[in-house]
Amino acid sequence: MEWRCMRSIENQSKITRRELAAFVGQAAACCVYLPCKADHIVRGHEMPLLPNADIEYLRKVAQDTIHAAVVEPGSLRGGQGPNRCGIPLITPGGNYPAFWIRDFAMSLDCGLIPCDISLPMLRLIGRCQQGPTTRRLKSGGVIPAFAIPDHINFDGSAVFYPGTYSAGDDQGALPWGPQPPADDDYYFIHAAYVIWRQSGSTEFLMEIVDGIALLERLKRAFERPHIDVKTGAVTTGRDAQTRTVGFGFQDSVWLEGAMAFATLLRLQAASELLQLCTAAQRENETAPYSAVEQQIQHSFGTVFAYPDADAGWVMAATRTGRQPDVWATLLALHLGVLHGSRAEAALKAIHAAVDCPGNRIEYLGGVRHVPCDRYFSADRCWERGGTAPGTYQSGAFWHTATGWLLKALERTNPATARGVATRYITALRAGNGAPWECYGLGTKGELTGAQNPVYMTSVTVPLSILSPPDWLR
Repeated sequence: MEWRCMRSIENQSKITRRELAAFVGQAAACCVYLPCKADHIVRGHEMPLLPNADIEYLRKVAQDTIHAAVVEPGSLRGGQGPNRCGIPLITPGGNYPAFWIRDFAMSLDCGLIPCDISLPMLRLIGRCQQGPTTRRLKSGGVIPAFAIPDHINFDGSAVFYPGTYSAGDDQGALPWGPQPPADDDYYFIHAAYVIWRQSGSTEFLMEIVDGIALLERLKRAFERPHIDVKTGAVTTGRDAQTRTVGFGFQDSVWLEGAMAFATLLRLQAASELLQLCTAAQRENETAPYSAVEQQIQHSFGTVFAYPDADAGWVMAATRTGRQPDVWATLLALHLGVLHGSRAEAALKAIHAAVDCPGNRIEYLGGVRHVPCDRYFSADRCWERGGTAPGTYQSGAFWHTATGWLLKALERTNPATARGVATRYITALRAGNGAPWECYGLGTKGELTGAQNPVYMTSVTVPLSILSPPDWLR
């Protein structure tokens, strides 16, 4: 399939209707979605959250945004390049000048990226995975054996930390290091899982990449992050010398202890590896992943329970960062890891935060990381790190998490969910660079501080939840 790379949504007119129709048809033929494991908690609301016309509009915006994110071999992006990897690379969108693993893997769920594009990118990630020995950097960074990069430059060099495009010994300095983010290891597995579901074949898992089979690389990546052996939670250290980012959409925030979002990704990856091993007729290798699934399902609600039990929120971390994590709460519900009264309390908290005045967690369909009434202090969103309150990962609104919010609201009040969905689509239709990565709320209710236009996960992740294929229903 030939992909046309565009600089911005404004260039959509360069794609003919025939080209667009051909692309959508090919994508639909070979792509699938990941199932939500948690819809059994509260079901029964069958009225769609959006009319078909809005769903089709969202699908087209997602498709156009994916097109805009592609950098073809030999092309430049954001002053970087050319792309010398020999394959099309999908960036996070807009003008991002590298290939980010997490954004790519999260976007595969929408079903609009075909296997002949995603599989070569999976192989590239495998080639860029750290080898079997630890790499120690002059910056003080430590890249453990089999760690997955944070992003890959257009020359094919691997960058293991946020905040830089250097693949050299100067990467990994504070506040990002010294350990690479944990989530990319799990998103590597997620990408392989989606490709298996798309293709129906496990042959690619047996491919040898630099002397090691892809399936073995996935397993080694799963083992890389630091884990609390008693609970199965992903952990970071107590000080700057053992710092680890848990989730890239919180990479400016300093968390310590067990980290909720990264732990949820480990749960998902364990389930996916179990299924991959089974499909590859490696049933004798599934026991560890089944054990991790059961361990986290059993421990998560207790480990990450917010001190105010009635509040219903999941904590971001267990030491530094013991604050409500809206995104982790939503994903925990989506994956079915909150049970009984904990699930009910979380659903109640989410609905109350959306329904009350003040945009505690939602504005124009976008979702904050922390409820605005639960900031650490009047002038700080997070206990440590982050940015000014109301900006970026410290209170700006993101559409990446919108789908999770909609499914949670649908379980308690479908009318509220439809209202949020309508606000989301209205914001997209307003254009002016939408879909944005994130944006703020002005004192007069206006949108402020919008950054990084034409951002892929702002439409691909919600689409994967709002419009699943028949096999996922």
